[in-house]
Amino acid sequence: MPLTPHPLPSGLGTQFSVAHARAAGVSPRRLRAKDLESPFRGARRTITAAAPSEEEDATPFARDRRVRAAVQDSAHLYSTVMPPGTFFCGRTAAVLLGAPIEHGHRLEVAVCSPHRAPRAQGIQGRTIAPHLVEVQVRGGLRISSPATTWAMLGRDLNERQLIVLGDALVRVPRDERGDLHPELSLASLEHLRSAMDLGPRPQATARLVAVLERIRVGSASPLETEYRLDAENAGLPEPVLDLPIHDARGRRLGISEVVYPKFRTVAEIEGDHHRVSQRQWDRDLEKYRAYAEAGWLVVRLTSRNIRGNRPDAVAIVRRALLARGWDGAPPLRSRRREL
Repeated sequence: MPLTPHPLPSGLGTQFSVAHARAAGVSPRRLRAKDLESPFRGARRTITAAAPSEEEDATPFARDRRVRAAVQDSAHLYSTVMPPGTFFCGRTAAVLLGAPIEHGHRLEVAVCSPHRAPRAQGIQGRTIAPHLVEVQVRGGLRISSPATTWAMLGRDLNERQLIVLGDALVRVPRDERGDLHPELSLASLEHLRSAMDLGPRPQATARLVAVLERIRVGSASPLETEYRLDAENAGLPEPVLDLPIHDARGRRLGISEVVYPKFRTVAEIEGDHHRVSQRQWDRDLEKYRAYAEAGWLVVRLTSRNIRGNRPDAVAIVRRALLARGWDGAPPLRSRRREL
């Protein structure tokens, strides 16, 4: 029968550096025990039993929260052995900031030149000129600022992905009452422009210039941004984003993501939580009933309409706008290159 490893000092926590553990009196043999894992050289974390399976979380951005939690856990562990002067950057920084972006198996870690990029198992190192990055401390971790994270990713993301990320960074959050909180925004359009203007970035500058003008404040999800870009590319009128809708007496009926005020039409882009949450379903029915009574046409779209094998969101909204009096003439800005 295998022996149970001796308990670790309580002050170590669940993840720690080998140096810290040795200073606390933990033996090398104990640090090799099977209840510990070592994703990074010189670091350890306890192996916990898998949590019991729960009903899948269908609330907005549930998957993004799971990815962020996993990246945070790894980042905090690596921070126990990070070389001086290094910081998290790229996709890792974006995820730590809460941005909806895919993340690979390795943490992206940078250092300013002339120092050499860190090289270690599970780490993707990068060296960057010091004038091109601003480093902040968030949640106890050193990471590139939101705006310079966006600019640094100019070489790694395509133009459409950069717009989705930019929309997420400049979004102004609303509270449960629907009030805006600009102080909670991660960045502004001015911040993104300033980061872009810090200096030339190989393989990135032209791409950043091309996409900056298409980033908008008000998009609450990647789906909304993707619909907006598709609609713009197809020559639909530019919508107003994140707009409160009022009745004739000035009473707020709701807040809608994509609104065409001139044609009293809203496009509601709904994630799966609109279907599986009874509370959300009831709220939607009440809101859309109030919209209809106030003379608004509601066009409801799902991810299938936007990302499906045969996306038809633009065609659906086009028909609605034509029925509401749009003459079908594309605005001048729709002539630019599609992204």
